Amino acid sequence: MKVTIDKNSGYCFGVEFAIQMAEDELAHEKTLYCLGDIVHNRMEVERLHQHGLRIIDREQLAQLHDCKVLIRAHGEPPETYQLALQNNLELIDASCPVVLKLQNRVKHAFDLSQRQDGQIVIYGQPGHAEVAGLTGQTGNRAIIVMNEADLDQIDFARPVTLFSQTTKSTAGFYKMKALMEARIQAVGGTLDSFDANDSICRQVSNREPALAKFAAEYDVVLFVSGRKSSNGKALFSVVNVVNPRSYFIENETEIDEEWLAGAQSVGICGATSTPLWLMKQVAERVEGVGEPA
Repeated sequence: MKVTIDKNSGYCFGVEFAIQMAEDELAHEKTLYCLGDIVHNRMEVERLHQHGLRIIDREQLAQLHDCKVLIRAHGEPPETYQLALQNNLELIDASCPVVLKLQNRVKHAFDLSQRQDGQIVIYGQPGHAEVAGLTGQTGNRAIIVMNEADLDQIDFARPVTLFSQTTKSTAGFYKMKALMEARIQAVGGTLDSFDANDSICRQVSNREPALAKFAAEYDVVLFVSGRKSSNGKALFSVVNVVNPRSYFIENETEIDEEWLAGAQSVGICGATSTPLWLMKQVAERVEGVGEPA
C-alpha cells in the first residue's frame, strides 16, 4: 500500500511563526502563558504543555501580573492590550501579519461607516478568536454572519461593508456576497452602497484546489486536524467532495482499519493548524497495518 503525505499541507506561516516564538521563549523560561489554544490542534497543545506552555482564558488573564503572555496568530481585540498595560504584562505578540492587516482595514472601515450610517459585517464563525479580534476593532458592533438566516440582522437599506475571517472558504464567502447583493436589490437599494472585501488568506484559499487534486489521486484519504479548527472543517469539506473515502481524524489512534480495506494508496493531508510530525505519525500507523485482509 502506497502512503503519501501531502507536501502542501501543514502549518501556514502565521501558525508556524507563533509556535516558533513559543518554543524560543520556552528555551529559557520554565513557564509561558498563552491566551487561548496556541493552535486549534489538541496534540500540538499537549506537546507544548510538556515544555511549559500554559493555556489561559480571559478571566485568568485578568488575574495575572508582571509576567509574559503569548498572543497567538489569531490576533486580539484592543482591550487585551489595554489589560496588559494595566497588569504590567509583557506580551509576546505572535499575531499573524495577515490578520493584523485585516484588523486595520476593519478599524478604518468602521470609522468611515460611522460617518455614513453604515454597518460592518464579518463572514466568520461566532466566538472564533480571530473574529473576536476583528469585531473588537468596531467596539463589538460588527455583525457576524455564517449562513443566510444570519443576514436578517442587517438593514439592507443602509450601507454595508463586508469582510471575511481569513480562514473561511472562498466559495462560502462569494455565496454570502451574492445573497447580500440579492437582499439589497430586493429592498430597492443600490450595490454602490455595498463594499465586499475578500479578505481570505491566499495561503489558505490556494490550498483548496491543491487539496482537491491531491484527494483525487488516492483510494483513501486521511485528513488530520483538530476538531476546533475552522480551517480544518472547511478544507475537509473540499477533500470529502472529491473523494468520498475521506476520513477526518485528530490522530493515528482514530484510524479504523476497515477504512483501508482494498486500498492500494492512502493520502494523508491536513489543515493549516496540523503539524507535520502528527501527519508522520498517522503515516507510520497506516504503514503498520500492512496489506488489508
